[in-house]
Amino acid sequence: QVQVVESGGGEVQPGKSLKLSCTPSLNFLNIAAMAWYRQAPGKQRELVAEINSNGRIDYSVSEKDRFTISRDSAKNMMYLTIDNLKPEDTAMYYCRLDGARNYRGRTYWGQGTQVTVSS
Repeated sequence: QVQVVESGGGEVQPGKSLKLSCTPSLNFLNIAAMAWYRQAPGKQRELVAEINSNGRIDYSVSEKDRFTISRDSAKNMMYLTIDNLKPEDTAMYYCRLDGARNYRGRTYWGQGTQVTVSS
């Protein structure tokens, strides 16, 4: 069974930075794309950023300069760095994986990691 595990969340003060990690149980040869989503209380889940197997990156959030999506193929991990955190960044952050090759057409989600921005 394919697993996707997020980590790195926590409670941080405004203005600080945080780096979230996503660890898939598939290696990157079997992954077409990965993405970060977030869901704030009472709101719909929204796409934050996506990176595909070719390294193409797309950001969907309005303040793109504060977010950096990256991946480390050697460690088989994906990251989301959020700089200058604001209270409105408070949300559950989820990692999504789109399979490739034998896993083509399948999408997998992690359980999420909570980010709370508070002074």
